[in-house]
Order: sequence, then C-alpha cells, then structure tokens
Amino acid sequence: MIDWIKAYFIEQGISEVVSGFMSATAAVIITVLVSFLSYYIAKKLLLRIMKAVVSKSKAKWDDILFRRKVFDRLILIIPAIVVNIFASTFPSCEVWIRRIALSMIVFGIILSLDKLLDAVDDIYRNYEISKSRPIKGYLQIVKILAYIIGAVVIISVLMDQSPTLLLGGIGAATAVILLIFQNSILGFVASIQLTENDMVRIGDWIEMPSRSADGSVIDVTLHTVKVQNWDKTITTIPTYSLVSESFKNWRSMQEAGGRRIERALYIDMTSIKFCDDEMLARYSKFRLIEDYLAKKTKEIDAYNKQLAIDSSRVDGRHLTNIGTFRAYVDAYLAHNPKVHKSMTRMVRQLSPTEHGLPLEIYVFTNTTEWAEYEGIQADIFDHIIAVAAEFDLRIFQNPTGHDLSEVRKTFTN
Repeated sequence: MIDWIKAYFIEQGISEVVSGFMSATAAVIITVLVSFLSYYIAKKLLLRIMKAVVSKSKAKWDDILFRRKVFDRLILIIPAIVVNIFASTFPSCEVWIRRIALSMIVFGIILSLDKLLDAVDDIYRNYEISKSRPIKGYLQIVKILAYIIGAVVIISVLMDQSPTLLLGGIGAATAVILLIFQNSILGFVASIQLTENDMVRIGDWIEMPSRSADGSVIDVTLHTVKVQNWDKTITTIPTYSLVSESFKNWRSMQEAGGRRIERALYIDMTSIKFCDDEMLARYSKFRLIEDYLAKKTKEIDAYNKQLAIDSSRVDGRHLTNIGTFRAYVDAYLAHNPKVHKSMTRMVRQLSPTEHGLPLEIYVFTNTTEWAEYEGIQADIFDHIIAVAAEFDLRIFQNPTGHDLSEVRKTFTN
C-alpha cells in the first residue's frame, strides 16, 4: 500500500523523499481510521444486533453477559486484529507492530475473561445452592491466575521469548521477588479483594478503632487507604489491614436514608405506680394518647368485669404511669416528621439495673447528615425528659451537690 501511494505522489510531481514520507503518513492514518471504524461498527451495529436477539431470548444468562459487558470488552480485540492485518504495510517495523497487536489481543481476552467470570458468579447466584456454597472466592483466584498468565504471555510476545523460559526465570527469583515486593503483593491482593467485594469506595464513611480511623475515605492506592477523620486529621491505613482486620462501613446506612437512635432513659422505679382516676383524667388531655387511653380503659374494664374483679384490687388489670408514658413516647415518635416512617420504631423496657428501669428509644431519623441527626436526637430527648414529670415519673441521676444542699436545708430547718 505504501509503494502504491508513493508512486501516486511521484506521478503528481512530488519528490521521492517527500513522497516516501507522505505515503508512510497516509498509511498510518488509513490504518488508524480503519481500526477505529471497525471498532465503531462492531460497537454500534454488531452489539445492537446481538442485544436485540438477546432481549427476545427467554434465557437469563445471556442478559447477564450483556449486563456485565463481556462483549463490550471482547470487541476491543477487533482494532488489534486490524492493526495486525495492516502490519505488512510497514516492513521496517512489521515485527514490533505484530507483537504489540498480539499483546493487545491477549489483553482484550483477559479483560473479557474477567467480566465473564463476574457473569458466571451472577448466574450461579440465581441458584439456591449459591447461598450455602458460594464460588466467588474461587473465581477471584482464577482471575488472579488469568492476569498472571496474561502478563507472562504479553511479556513473552514483546520479548519474542518462550513463556516457559520466562516462567523459569521468575521461579528462580521467586524468593527474592517475594521479599522485595512483599508489601506490594499484599496490597495488590487486598486491592483486588476490596474492589471485588465492594468493601470500600472513595467517599465511604468507615470506622476502624484499631487504627484510630473514623471518617471519610479520600484515597485508595495499592499500599494505603487514606481516611480523613471528622477532626480533619488524616489516618493512613495499610490496604491489606482492611482485609485482615475488622472495620465498620456506614455506606449502607447512608444509602438507606435513615440513621439509628438507640438510647435509654433510666426511670426511678420508686416513681412507678398504678394510675388512679385523677391521673387518667389528666393523661386523657394529652392529644397523642387520648384514643389509646379510651381504648385501653374500655378493654381493662371489660376484662375486670368478666372476671368479677373490683377495679380497686391489685390483682386486677390496671394502667400504670410507666406503660402510659411508653405509649405516649411511641405516639410522639410516630408523629415526629423527622422520624423515618418505614424503619423500625420501638420504645421498650430493658432489664432493671441499680440505676433504675431503662426505657430505650430505638428509632431511625429520616436523614443521615451528622449535624442534623444529632439535632433531631437532642430534640426528641429534650421533650421526653421534660414530659416525664407529667406522668408522675422521675428520671434517675446520681445525687449532685444541689441535692445534698437541699437535704442539708431540710435538716437545718
């Protein structure tokens, strides 16, 4: 092709030197254009035809292959094949062009195999056995071996040496390589595991007390993961530590759109008692529980009458101030616009302790933004602590100097 173009330029009256340069340039441009054109046609036409055929198929595995972009990676070898075909056009560097083209073909095949193994895992997950016998770990090993073999083949093609000779040289130097590149190998393996298992992404909030890390991931490299803590300090964690040690990733909480509040108030158990008529009349004025009290009072009266139990007897059913308070808090949370409506909401009693009866609030806010979350939590407990006295309940706390001063005044008087 170069000779033909050169002859054409010479016929046009251009000197032989300039014609040689122009013909070589034209051949390069034609080769590049044909390569890109073949890739474009394959991507825009061939893939669309295949996708149309797959969409009409009832099988699921071919849809998974498309979703994992196996064929997108496979068509990367088409430009390399075109370059290899045009290699004879450049006699002076034909050998190196073919070597590079073959290396590109091998690289494209390895990338396709990577996506194919991901698709195999997705297909396998559709079967019930995948829950008890996962194969992702085995597929990851295959991926590592495939990349190693691919790298060896590419190097051997570029060096024009037998792969067995290259493997032999690597085997002899394995001990030295492992010693020198120990951290790199650990980081490389850890990076693959972190990526494949989607354990850490840039922007994730992670918490790793063993490394004094609590903040947002800002960088992930082969050897280290950088975390910007909430006090704006930077903690650098070895990449392999995120695989070998435990850490907490708050990403799923942020994606869910709700953050948990789990905090208990301690009620002085000496303030817990049955509700009398005066208390019930007072509590009935609270809008949030007026329907609850009406329903509960009717239910208890019916129960006591059925068993012929006088309402003044302690062995009958009675409302208590702590139970009514618990119902009020639950209703308050249900009506709070800052509480997530589709997530768990509980107001429960825990085991009594020497500090009193723990009344735990277990609820989720409808935001994950830290400052807003803390404000919502504070508002909720401000209200609950303030309203507890309206139910004749006392919040427990250890005696303070003020308490001792009041006792002293009492005895002095």
